Amino acid sequence: MVTRTVFAVGTALAAAVATTVFALHADAASVPAAEAGFTLPPANAAFDYQIGGAYAPPSGVTVVSRDREAPVAAGIYTICYVNAYQTQPGEAAWWQAEHDDLLLRDDNGEYVVDGEWDEILLDISTPEKRTAVAAVVNGWIDGCARDGFRAVEPDNIDSYDRSGGKLDIEDSVAYLTLLAPHAHAAGLAIGQKNTTDLGTRGRDLGLDFAITEDCGRWDECTDYTDVYGDHVIDVEYSDSTFRKACRAVGATVSVVRRDLKVTAPGSGTYKYDAC
Repeated sequence: MVTRTVFAVGTALAAAVATTVFALHADAASVPAAEAGFTLPPANAAFDYQIGGAYAPPSGVTVVSRDREAPVAAGIYTICYVNAYQTQPGEAAWWQAEHDDLLLRDDNGEYVVDGEWDEILLDISTPEKRTAVAAVVNGWIDGCARDGFRAVEPDNIDSYDRSGGKLDIEDSVAYLTLLAPHAHAAGLAIGQKNTTDLGTRGRDLGLDFAITEDCGRWDECTDYTDVYGDHVIDVEYSDSTFRKACRAVGATVSVVRRDLKVTAPGSGTYKYDAC
């Protein structure tokens, strides 16, 4: 893993960064993506979700999403998965050693953990913390660009829902204003990962498309298409909700069926289908 040193910054610097970010977004909002130097994933393309491990994509697939440390799929539009709001499994020790002050703690001083995935939440509760965390994550985004990825998928935008009240949606939105313009400047499109709570705010601050999980299960698919049109990719984790999502939006957006652990072929739990 490539580490990136993060220096603490003062409130004045954080405010200046935020002002610059909003100015950059205001300039970019009126510029088509291609002219701005990045390209969106093609709408309703054959897609595969490979964040659990890279493998040769199924025949016909033209878009994949892979972990930032995985290789780009040759000849295929590849999205870079980045766990931007929580510690990736296996990386908690690195965060604790290098940036323990950027890990969210509760009132008892204990780490705030997403229990489902055993991931510690990153502390984006103040402008200073957000700027410091963004310095790390934007370093990863730069790495995605250097490695040939075409877009970035910042996961766990809705981590505030698992923060025990230590974070809220405004913290998440403010943090995104540090990531979206940086991704664009690096030549990458950037997607909204889950959460309908943003409404149109994600699009307004610069997010270009959406990657959803189980929008069919939760009857949320049109909440995303209302904001991003056909630039939505949905991943379903059961046969019934996959069929439901295909009926609802499969004619116009990418919908795939994957196993919950998004494993590779030969794992015994591997599942893939598309409509």
